[in-house]
Amino acid sequence: MEDTIVFYTPSDHSQPTIALAKFISKHHPSISMTIISTAAFPSSAAVLPKTISYHPLPAVPMPPNLSSNPVEFLFEIPRLHNTKLREALERISETSKIKALVIDFFCNSAFEVSRSLNIPTFFEASLGASGLCEFLYHPTFHKTVPGDIADFNDFLEIPGCPPLHSADVPKGLFRRKTIAYKHFLDTANNMRMSSGILLHAFDALEYRAKEALSNGLCNPDGPTPPVYFVSPTVAETLAYRENTAALRHECLTWLDLQPDKSVIFLCFGRRGTFSMQQLHEIAVGLERSGRRFLWAIRSSGAGNGEPDLSVVLPEGFLERTKDIGLVITTWAPQKEVLSHVAVCGFVTHCGWNSVLEAVSFGVPMIGWPLYAEQRMNRVFMVEEIKVALPLEEEADGLVRATELEKRVRELTESVRGKAVSRRVEEMRLSAEKAVSKGGTSLIALEKFMDSITL
Repeated sequence: MEDTIVFYTPSDHSQPTIALAKFISKHHPSISMTIISTAAFPSSAAVLPKTISYHPLPAVPMPPNLSSNPVEFLFEIPRLHNTKLREALERISETSKIKALVIDFFCNSAFEVSRSLNIPTFFEASLGASGLCEFLYHPTFHKTVPGDIADFNDFLEIPGCPPLHSADVPKGLFRRKTIAYKHFLDTANNMRMSSGILLHAFDALEYRAKEALSNGLCNPDGPTPPVYFVSPTVAETLAYRENTAALRHECLTWLDLQPDKSVIFLCFGRRGTFSMQQLHEIAVGLERSGRRFLWAIRSSGAGNGEPDLSVVLPEGFLERTKDIGLVITTWAPQKEVLSHVAVCGFVTHCGWNSVLEAVSFGVPMIGWPLYAEQRMNRVFMVEEIKVALPLEEEADGLVRATELEKRVRELTESVRGKAVSRRVEEMRLSAEKAVSKGGTSLIALEKFMDSITL
């Protein structure tokens, strides 16, 4: 029987999992891998190497009372597929020896399946090391903070992290009576008991968090499993820069006409939608800043179609800024844009993959978190890693035009902005070395492979 590694991922995280499998395949082409998912193969993903197969699980009936809460939904879908997952693992085991099952954060329910089949189980954490510190430490908060943690309004003391206010932690981690809280707590406890954790990060970016994880400070109740800083996203991003696709998005042609290091790029992920009021504030802030900009825009009122810019933007905005700005309403080729010499800054929703891509291309950031763990990421980006400036919201969550203008100018003109740019450039070089021969991420990958093949 041949040795194989099986990955299990939900639809939202299939891209990072594919990147991880390709990273392993590049350095260990003799080992086969199967990616099991609750979704079909993403059309945006590149062709897989021959050693990697993609196996979508058959659909299962959805109960009528299935939660509409997006976090609960992401946890519940894999749980509903547990029987199908077991059947798939048993079928793979007939012809291959499964050396490891690597499960995504939201596929925690698979832990009971793999444990019953005696398959070594690893977690894939598509978040940074500081975020993992907080998550692994959360069962300790559960035991030590009395009552509903939702009432906790203070800074948290977490090993490996800067001071982190409870307002910046995902709400699901504080409301004890919710289903989401139970999922988070169960996942954290299973992570503590797993064979290891594969982390999308590299040593130099979050060295203090790595030390806390390595020294077991995030689990006072027992041993912490090995954490492997393998940064597959960094490797994939750097390789992408060397093999740019022949077909180019129209915005790249526009960027070709702009001076080097002159354009601010605004992009907020596929769920990054805004109200019309917020879009107006962004437009006014950009215009007042006087900086060149490329803005990928989505409107919360636009349904599934493209937003009507004549409606969602201030009157005359496009005409007044036609010489310095471009607004696109289609999918933005983020990697190509970030790697372009014209780009000097990135206003981002602080999704971890976006952070890694920006660091890999040496682009300083302005952090504008929208959902999930992104507020927490902003704290790490600004206070700990120092690769970004923060955007501050009003009490109602609105970011005013004056705040955006201020931060764009600060990033491009101030001493602090220059310091952030130097720091990002240092991290860009560290990212390259991490995935080069003898680099820390390749060493971590070898340690992971040794742990499953010995």
